Amino acid sequence: MEFLTDNVLLIGLAIGSGLMLLWPMLNRSASGVVNVSASEAVLLMNRSNAIVLDVRDDAEFAAGHITDARHIPLASLGERIGELEKFKDKPILVNCQAGVRSGKACDILRKHQFTKLHNLQGGLNAWIAAKLPVVKG
Repeated sequence: MEFLTDNVLLIGLAIGSGLMLLWPMLNRSASGVVNVSASEAVLLMNRSNAIVLDVRDDAEFAAGHITDARHIPLASLGERIGELEKFKDKPILVNCQAGVRSGKACDILRKHQFTKLHNLQGGLNAWIAAKLPVVKG
């Protein structure tokens, strides 16, 4: 008992660190969206024929995007959701520039009963950092 009272700060720090390590796993399963790294995204595209959905604005998309990406800006995703209806049960890799807008897009898609959503963690910035190819124009 004396050990606990003498080391309460260290014990609290250990418990807090453990919870922080588990948080991404708990958060992933709660939202139904899987965050994937750039290398995991490549495997998903090659092995599962995932559809790539780019939700950045027009200028960002023209500056460079993943090969064969479908472009629907986040602002118009709700009204253009019909374009993706045939892919409801197929893997979809959603990306933006840094990963924030794609997370919001995944929420919109999930509300429309899309089942296999993957968010590119770090967005196109992570893709480029991994030295993966982009198409311009």
